[in-house]
Amino acid sequence: MEQALVEARKGRFWASPNPHVGCVVVKDNAIIGKGFTQPAGGAHAEVMALSACASPEDATVYVTLEPCAHHGRTGPCVDALINAGVGRVVGALEDPNPSVSGQGYNRLRSAGIDVTQGVCSEAAARELKGFLLRMERGWGRVRLKLGCSLDGRTAMASGESQWITGALARQDVQRQRAASSVIITGIGTVLADDCSLTVRSDELGLEGVELARALHRPPTRVVLDSYGRTPNSARVLSAEAPTLVITAPDQQPLTEGLHRTVRLTRDGLDLRDILKVLGSEGANEILLESGPSLAAAFLKEGLVDELLIYQAPLLLGSSARPLADLAFSELKDGIQLAYREVSRLGSDLRIIAAVVEEN
Repeated sequence: MEQALVEARKGRFWASPNPHVGCVVVKDNAIIGKGFTQPAGGAHAEVMALSACASPEDATVYVTLEPCAHHGRTGPCVDALINAGVGRVVGALEDPNPSVSGQGYNRLRSAGIDVTQGVCSEAAARELKGFLLRMERGWGRVRLKLGCSLDGRTAMASGESQWITGALARQDVQRQRAASSVIITGIGTVLADDCSLTVRSDELGLEGVELARALHRPPTRVVLDSYGRTPNSARVLSAEAPTLVITAPDQQPLTEGLHRTVRLTRDGLDLRDILKVLGSEGANEILLESGPSLAAAFLKEGLVDELLIYQAPLLLGSSARPLADLAFSELKDGIQLAYREVSRLGSDLRIIAAVVEEN
């Protein structure tokens, strides 16, 4: 199953909106086939693995997510497994998609195939977190990306911020972008920085087929722009990647096909409605790259699942800009986080922290 998880990670850049699944076929104590999910409309991991086998009869198949049992853009994977005559299927997770949700495992058992569930389930759930969340609540994992100094500052008061962190941290950011379904920013960042929010191939540090997979499906750039102020010349509207501008219902569409509207509340656009729109369009991994105001809005609404912080060994001082425009009068009002991972990227730290839900 660990080998199947290695296969799954090969599809993380291009499988969305499908989950990136890995599959390994074993016979006589040897791996005879491996595969991972292809881009939407392409073969699933099980079909790829079976196609690599000369003789899969009576083999054991290890797969990181329950094989599908329904017709989508491709046929059911359970049919491929049954027709191949495999003897056993070992799965990590049950698929929460209502179209599957136990039906795949049940059909395999009905066909006389031995099924084992729950192997390496925690590792598989971490790998597929965005997809699992989208199936459970309607939108994928929301990660707030922040680059900051040791004293938690993201830019000088003037806005100068290039570059707080080093090359390895910036490389990791590009890989996080490539693995995301969408990148959200606010109109303030667009007007101040004229950001492009594209995946920069020369900074990915990847080569060959892995580079090709990372560039296959550029993430959609989403601009939250309540009053339609995005300039037609903005770099975020370039043809390098798709763009979606979300405004209030009474605003004129910027460009046909690039525009959605959601409800405008007293505090701005309804962020939960925005996430529901993105979830309905298949966004599993949502990366928030914004200024401190929008970051604070998502945090206050409880809509951030993880913070992805790149911290440099640098002090910028109290007049520099904060991570988020948050103000609390009492210690108990602060947002509690739990470290999930702390690692070194050159001279910088990468901190992954989850927001702790209140009981």
